[in-house]
Amino acid sequence: MSVETGFLGVAVLFLLLALRVPVALALVAVSFGGTAKMLGLAPAIGILSNTPHSFVANWTLSAVPMFLLMGFVSYHAGLTAGLFEAAKAVLRKIPGALAISSIFACSGFAAVCGSSLATAAAMGRIAIPEMVKSGYSPSFASGAIAAGGTIGALIPPSILMIVYGVFAETSVTKVFVGGVTIGLLTAVSYSVVVLLTCWRRPDIAPPRPLDVGDVDTMRAVLNIWPVLLLMVVVFGGLFSGIFTATEAGAVGALGSILISLATRRLTFGIFRQSMIETLMTASSLFIIGVGAAMFTRFLGLSGLTSFISSAVSGSEMSYFHLMLIVVVLYLVLGMFMEPFGALLVTLPVLLPIFRAEGIDLIWFGVLVVKLLEIGMITPPVGLNVFVIRNVASEYVSVLQIFKGVIPFLIADIVVVAICIAFPALILFLPGFL
Repeated sequence: MSVETGFLGVAVLFLLLALRVPVALALVAVSFGGTAKMLGLAPAIGILSNTPHSFVANWTLSAVPMFLLMGFVSYHAGLTAGLFEAAKAVLRKIPGALAISSIFACSGFAAVCGSSLATAAAMGRIAIPEMVKSGYSPSFASGAIAAGGTIGALIPPSILMIVYGVFAETSVTKVFVGGVTIGLLTAVSYSVVVLLTCWRRPDIAPPRPLDVGDVDTMRAVLNIWPVLLLMVVVFGGLFSGIFTATEAGAVGALGSILISLATRRLTFGIFRQSMIETLMTASSLFIIGVGAAMFTRFLGLSGLTSFISSAVSGSEMSYFHLMLIVVVLYLVLGMFMEPFGALLVTLPVLLPIFRAEGIDLIWFGVLVVKLLEIGMITPPVGLNVFVIRNVASEYVSVLQIFKGVIPFLIADIVVVAICIAFPALILFLPGFL
């Protein structure tokens, strides 16, 4: 009877999500109602009262507000302002230099931000007007930035990777390091798309090199020394083992504040705005996390996770068949749900299966984040697309942006296929730790 209650709970959860009930409320309601049905009202109230503290008190999660603060201070204080210009100076002689520069500027912004939406918004304001002025199709230009924004959650610090590490009870640092590989691979694949487009469709993406005059490449790179210093301190210490991912968040937050003060870019208004945005974002994430923790306990009590794991093991399903199901699942969820909610709704079911199958959870975490980020540019609810629409409404419509991201979606699918076929690509760097 408990397993049936578990299946019923999952069905009710997806019904509530389809009715646009907030993810946190849907998770809490299903978990509370299902537990009350199986064990009674008192145990359900006990779980409801204990779970928020037990989840939020997890020490590793303290990295979430710290990395958020680092990103907001860096952005509002203008530490990341010169990334696009520096990328243009370095890549100016390559065909499609503006589009490729914007993609690598997104990668640099991601290293101090950790948010796809913030990356897409920041780069979209700067790059799209300049690309359109230089002869790029508005659809292709906006599609490139929308896709480039997804790198924000792949290159550390990634909030999705931190939360995954907590739920999977695995090393956040190793997931971070694995994310570096897939983030750079994604940036390279997007650059290949730009180069091919320049070759086949010069009317969409002009192949001519940038005419930036007598530019001093070294000076342009040195102009972004604040963000480079922050990246070296945080990730150098993180990947060398001097401090953990949690400590790296605190070092990054403090470092962004000190560097902003040293360059006289930090005002009280900027600090206040950064703190407010950090608190609001962290609170919304933690509320969803509490609901997911309750949902995990509900599924465990119902025996549904054990039932599904046993069914998968007994079916003798091959590795590639299992991965095909996972890819399709996340691509479909990505069309309708934001990444954080989709991650926490599915982990309670999928993690026991992957543990039982002996699949490396570091690799799985990196792959899942990649799949969730693909959802950020897929219709009908590609959040990055709507962010770009807001910052570039005078150039493109939503449909034009979705049309522009199609070649980048194809590149994403190729990257996912490579990662599934060759897991060692992701696990190579974490192996050094």
